[in-house]
Amino acid sequence: MRKPTREIVAGVAAAVLIAGCGPLTSTGIASPTATPTGSPTSPSPSPPGSAAPVQSLEAAYEKVIADVLPSIVQITTKVGLGSGIVLDSEGHIVTNAHVVGEATEMEVTIATGGTARPARLVKSFSPGDLAVIKVDDPNGLRPARFGDSSKLRVGQIVLAMGNPLGLSGSVTNGIISALGRTVTEPQNPGSPGATIAGAIQTSAAINPGNSGGALVDLSGQVIGIPTLAALDPDLGGGAAPGIGFAIPSNTAIDIATQIARDGKVTNSHRAALGIRGSTVVGSDGEPNGVGVVRAEAGGGARKAGIRAGDVIVSINGKKTPTMADLAEVIATLKPGDQAKVGVIREDGTKETINVTLGQLPGD
Repeated sequence: MRKPTREIVAGVAAAVLIAGCGPLTSTGIASPTATPTGSPTSPSPSPPGSAAPVQSLEAAYEKVIADVLPSIVQITTKVGLGSGIVLDSEGHIVTNAHVVGEATEMEVTIATGGTARPARLVKSFSPGDLAVIKVDDPNGLRPARFGDSSKLRVGQIVLAMGNPLGLSGSVTNGIISALGRTVTEPQNPGSPGATIAGAIQTSAAINPGNSGGALVDLSGQVIGIPTLAALDPDLGGGAAPGIGFAIPSNTAIDIATQIARDGKVTNSHRAALGIRGSTVVGSDGEPNGVGVVRAEAGGGARKAGIRAGDVIVSINGKKTPTMADLAEVIATLKPGDQAKVGVIREDGTKETINVTLGQLPGD
């Protein structure tokens, strides 16, 4: 029994396209940096066969694992399992919303072992795939240290800690492959299909059960929450090696702290168009826009004159053939931003409407 890690149903090229790059574009390989003219003499290289650098890196890994793993937990519900991170000494634990799904009660076990503890759901924030649960007995739980994800650099070594495939306390290593990705999860029971802006792309292996765990830097700080793994259709829909995504720690801490303090998200910091809609499929079987089912009262769309029956085909010039595409564009904007929304009215006329975006509700 396990809860699958969320997967982007797309190949490597499609996963790159989500971030705004063209198909077959790769991140490339960094060229060696030449030594500047007139620079100080470089230290002498280690003798051939020297194990010192390896031992130093091993020691760093060992220290980080020893420090952080006691702050990682396994979350078990009636339908599966995932991972979580101890947020504070009061017993709050942050995880992915899709890990808890529709469960309101679950069991928590520290990754390093021990007796399972009863826990309950405090609140889920499904649009951002985050949730906070609270254990009945916080005694002995060690809160994790969270780092500033705005200071991350591509190439940093990171470790992913969690409970993949139910293997408690597992650790994988990799690097930060890219920053600022925007990715959308597939919809299924227990999750409406969250869109994550500013996601961290990592080469550290993320497998089913890793969701909600920790992406950690070599200083022992949690800098992200592993959430998504890309799929490669060329591999029969299997996981694309070395392409996983994590929610930045700054986002996770902001949302989790609000939930722990107020019992809900009071400020999502995310823009909203203010519609309920669904993907419209053309006569050729291809998606060609988002049909507005309802324009929410007080929302930016209704105020600007968008109404039920309209089909939204673009935002700021970017085509939105599906709900996922529309969500990805909106996720890159902020509340209060002006958006140029391309619509096709019921009578077939085309218009571009200026909409002042509202804020995505947190409850």
